[in-house]
Amino acid sequence: MLVRLLYASRAAQPLTHEVIESILAQSRAHNPPLGITGILCHSGGLFMQVLEGGREAVNKLYGDIVRDDRHKDVVLLHYEEITERRFAGWTMGQVNLGKINPSIVLKYSEKPTLDPYTVPGRVSMALLEELIATASIIGRTGP
Repeated sequence: MLVRLLYASRAAQPLTHEVIESILAQSRAHNPPLGITGILCHSGGLFMQVLEGGREAVNKLYGDIVRDDRHKDVVLLHYEEITERRFAGWTMGQVNLGKINPSIVLKYSEKPTLDPYTVPGRVSMALLEELIATASIIGRTGP
């Protein structure tokens, strides 16, 4: 059974390039054997991440993220059973929302800054779909 899980969190430490690269490297090393794909969005001190894969693997990884001291204020935004993946092309793609056209974020929120805590989970998922459509996601499929 495939599931899609979307969560938001705040960075527990300053969000540097090294912190992002560490998270991505860990994801790219550990996710393929677990069958997990997804993307990590970040902006300022916020993370928003979608995970897709088997129900057990995704839920275990989410539990690990909740306990990860790099994250605080972890909130589940959206969870659903799915028939197919939307983010299958990325072991863990990434989007720095600070580098995309602010009008894309503004389309889905009151202001042109990411704040997944203030919008419904389905709105955050719509933003991610837009990022796919506009080729804003970068990353690779291998470790």
